[in-house]
Amino acid sequence: MRVRAVRTDQLAAVRDADWVDPARHPYVEGDTAWVPVREGFWFERELPDRCTYGGRGFFMLGGVAVIHGTRPTMQEIDEIVSFRHPRGVLWIEALADVTRTPETECLWGDTGEVCHRESGYTYHFDPRKVMFAQGNRDEKMRMARLIGEGAKDARVADMFAGIGYFTIPMAGSGARVHAMEINPVAFGYLQRNIAENGLGKRVEAACGDCRTLLSGDYDRVVMGHFDAVTSLPAVFPHVHAGSIIHVHSIGVAGEDIQHAVEGAGFSATIEVHKVKKYRPHTWHVVQDVTLA
Repeated sequence: MRVRAVRTDQLAAVRDADWVDPARHPYVEGDTAWVPVREGFWFERELPDRCTYGGRGFFMLGGVAVIHGTRPTMQEIDEIVSFRHPRGVLWIEALADVTRTPETECLWGDTGEVCHRESGYTYHFDPRKVMFAQGNRDEKMRMARLIGEGAKDARVADMFAGIGYFTIPMAGSGARVHAMEINPVAFGYLQRNIAENGLGKRVEAACGDCRTLLSGDYDRVVMGHFDAVTSLPAVFPHVHAGSIIHVHSIGVAGEDIQHAVEGAGFSATIEVHKVKKYRPHTWHVVQDVTLA
């Protein structure tokens, strides 16, 4: 396959160029995208056709291949190693308690701290110790887009900030973010990632229970936890008519949200967005709750 190299943030700009072969997908390595070139046009290098892979599902965090669900077999591990050549393979069995600490097992190689690039931002973390919401990528970018399309200097509360999944792209799009995280290990990485991405002037980070750390008034509140509905009473003293609360849940929780909103003296319109399949017939969803 004949290709040219462009930065990943330039992909949209070159998509319709006359030299791009639309029948093939770009191959991304970090911040570089190798874009397939049509016959007869200048190309930078020739890549061997990529092998197809039909094995166990996994995703990459930095150089580590991560597997969820049931424990993989040795054959499945070998297939992943042969296909992607990771530095390690990590199995995440579950997330424990309110701190969302992973229960993990290193199945092959080195699965320690990684440097992961996503949508132009850098994240440092140890996937054995803290969660990284890989499946929420489109939702993270949707939040960044909403900030960019609205009031760019909006004050935003990120109540379950983790290592900065939503904080970093929102601050990068112009928001002033109050990021709160209860897990001290994740909080350490949150601080590091804020600095790594040059967003220290746009983010105020705090470690502790977000329900008690909320302060002042917010234009937007991100509640990226499946039990977010139960924390809504702590939010209402810190929002106003026109504020938007993004409530994550497993399955639609509109009735419970409306009940909480009305009990606080507000009314609301609710838009539901699907994030990803959580289990058969059940979706991880986000409810955009606009207060009035």
